[in-house]
Amino acid sequence: MMIKIAGVKFKTAGKIYDFKSGAFVLKEGDPVIVETEHGLGFAKIAIPPFEPEKSDKNYKHIVRVATKEDFLKKEEIKKLEKKAYDFCIQTINDLDLLMNLFSVESTFDRNKLTFFYTADGRIDFRELIKHLVKEFSIRIEMRQVGIRNLSKHCGGVGKCGRELCCSSFMHTFEPVSIKMAKEQGLSLNPTKISGVCGRLMCCLTFENETYKKLKRQMPKLGKIITVSEGKGKVVRHNVLKESITIRMEDRTEIEKSIKELKTFKNKNQEKPKS
Repeated sequence: MMIKIAGVKFKTAGKIYDFKSGAFVLKEGDPVIVETEHGLGFAKIAIPPFEPEKSDKNYKHIVRVATKEDFLKKEEIKKLEKKAYDFCIQTINDLDLLMNLFSVESTFDRNKLTFFYTADGRIDFRELIKHLVKEFSIRIEMRQVGIRNLSKHCGGVGKCGRELCCSSFMHTFEPVSIKMAKEQGLSLNPTKISGVCGRLMCCLTFENETYKKLKRQMPKLGKIITVSEGKGKVVRHNVLKESITIRMEDRTEIEKSIKELKTFKNKNQEKPKS
């Protein structure tokens, strides 16, 4: 018998996980309660039910469509998370620990609290855990994450004026390098190409492959080329316009599109040899 699978997300920009949808009729955005390794979880449908090509994988189940009681329970969980956050911050200050707590998450059945924090090095939080277990009498997990994850959890607005990519739609972090900024002709001033997290902006990866592809058609900077006006040196690339600036022998500068260069080259190649 062919099973049906639905993709669900636990967070707005979270990873999509596959669950057996059973006989439930579900559409994108529907709230559901699912079975996870840590107990029940509250999620939303990201991909409506479909039949997978292979059904031999051991999928966990969607337990039910979220009810009014589930939403009330979710509000109670938010209160628990807020209480746990405040208590943990106070305890961190009392113990003088060098760590930055920024989020607390509870499982839907309230059998575990996960505390997310950043720190410059390893932290001995054994004493902290003792206080937390004594206060809440449930499983405690301390999870150290990178500075990018801090921005993803907390959200915010980027320099472009839009919601942060990492907290709105990015599921994973791609490697970002200064070479990408160079490839796109951007200022290498760290304050201009860094995000709110202090690391290179994730959006540098979005157009990088397009820039590389377009630049492969262009003569390299410094190359001497011949155009209809004569010989000159390539001094600038305008990748998005798909054009180059050429400094002629008389020191004047002209702009030529890649299309014009190709047409000129083809015409010269077609001329019969005398």
